[in-house]
Formats: sequence, structure tokens, C-alpha cells
Amino acid sequence: MEFRQIQYFICLFEEGTVTKAARRLNIVQPALSMQISKLEQEVGQRLFERSPQGMLPTATARHMYRLFLPIMRDFSQARDEVLCNDGEIAGHVNIGLIASITEGVLAETMTKFSASHPKVSVTVADGYSATLSDWVAGGQLDAAIINKPRRPLALSVDHIVDEELVLITGTRHAGNLPARLTLGQIASQNLSLVLTTRRHGLRHIIDSFAQHDNVELAPSLEVDSLVTVVKLVEQNQLATILPRIAVHDRLRAGILQAHAIVSPRLIRQVVSVVHPRRPLNPAAAAFMAMLTRQIRLRAQEQAPGVDAAPAAPAT
Repeated sequence: MEFRQIQYFICLFEEGTVTKAARRLNIVQPALSMQISKLEQEVGQRLFERSPQGMLPTATARHMYRLFLPIMRDFSQARDEVLCNDGEIAGHVNIGLIASITEGVLAETMTKFSASHPKVSVTVADGYSATLSDWVAGGQLDAAIINKPRRPLALSVDHIVDEELVLITGTRHAGNLPARLTLGQIASQNLSLVLTTRRHGLRHIIDSFAQHDNVELAPSLEVDSLVTVVKLVEQNQLATILPRIAVHDRLRAGILQAHAIVSPRLIRQVVSVVHPRRPLNPAAAAFMAMLTRQIRLRAQEQAPGVDAAPAAPAT
């Protein structure tokens, strides 16, 4: 089993077609097909099945991908550090981020980071907290920023910030809502709520507080896309519950308005996770440090000026 064959295999697995993989590797398609065929002969099993959708990985291929990807990533990072002999950080950063953080600070962070470290390329994936954690554990991501899970993880977890969730409405909302409401008042106001689905980390946090206080929230709409949630609130007589960071620019521009939720205050804990046996390379460490600073600065800008509250109740 040659190193080159594993490179080719991983590329084909990720690209899904021989054409795309060969283009990414800058080789001709027959050369790629030949190496994959040799690898299959050595493994003794088929790794891909041809279909109209492309090259579909078999169960054996998926298992191989999980095993070899962290090794190949470690090799790539080591190579970048060895070749970068001028002291400037170089390499690739591959991280995950929950969407509510993406909307608030990602573009600004990437702009600043690229200006400071032009030799570093950055890939950012978004998704649910549980999915991103799995990708970090499996080696697909260097690190991720997620909502703190209720169950312990086999990952290194560092606290970033505690952030308050607030009721968000459009500035033309006809409800004439007060600046501060309890969760019970929100439920009794007959508000048309749009919330994320129960698969989403934010919804888990909201539901845990509601259950703890015996409050039943009955959203009219459930949508996981925060971009869509925000547009619906902007354009209709709807309300939602989100962290301020997810709508920072719209609050500042006066397009949306925030109403504090009190008794209980809804607090989510944002954390970063990395694999305990795969320390971050210098590029990834620098990017995560800058991103963490931006999140904390944005949270300080939006702090309502009240004392810290307890974390989400256990469920």
C-alpha cells in the first residue's frame, strides 16, 4: 500500500468522480483509475461502485477514509511546517463552526487573518454541534466551535463565552412588546414564533429552559437555516429566539430589535473542541485564537450589562 495510492483514494472519496479527482490531483484519469484498482487488489475488496451519481464509496472505503484521513492531515501539516523556513506561518486550516457564530464574526475574522497570514489557506464548514464534534473526533476537522453539549465528549473542550438568547422581532412588529419578557409571557402572548427544529443545538437550549419552567412554546414555523429564520422575521409579523451575535449587524442597523428574556434568562455556552491527541498546527492555532478573540469582543459589545447567569438547566 503506497502513500500515493492513499492520496489518490482520499481525493476520489472526497470528490466523488474520477474526473474531478484527477483534475484536483493534476493527473490523467487512467493513472488515477489504475492506482485505485491496485489498491482494491491489495485490500481484497471493492472500494467504489460506479453509479450515475459518480463513484459511490463502499463500507470498506468509508472505514479506510476514517482511518487514513487523520494520518494524511498530520503529514500535510508536518510538511508545511518543514517547508516554511522563513518563520512565517503557512499551511491549511480546516475548522467547523455553528451557523449562529458564522453569521456574527466569520467574515471579519477571515479578512483579518488572511491579511496577517497570506500563506495560510482556510476551510470552514458549518453544521450542527453534534456533527461538528464527530468530524473533529474523526479527523475531518482540526477544531470546531459549538454549543456546549449536555453529555461529556472524548475531546478537549475550552470555554469561549456564555451568551444570552433574546427574543428577536422586526422593527415593524405589531405586538408592541415590552423590552423585557419572561419565557411564560412569550408563550402567553400568542406570538407567531419561528424556531429552529429539534435537531438544532439552539432549539435544545430553548426547550431545556422551557421544560424546566413548565412553559410550552408552540412555534408556527420550524426552520434550521438561520438566514431563512431572520428573513422571515424581517418580512413578517414573526418572532424568534436567537443569540444577539447571530443578528448583530441587523440589530445595529435597526432592521431588527431585541427583547431581553428574563426569569429565566436563556444562556448558552459556546466552546471550542479539538482532539486531545492531535494538537493544532501553528496555522490552526493562530486562526482559532483570532476567532475566539472576535467572538469574545462581539459578546462584550452586546452584553446587556447584567450579572452572569447560570448555564442551561440539565434535562
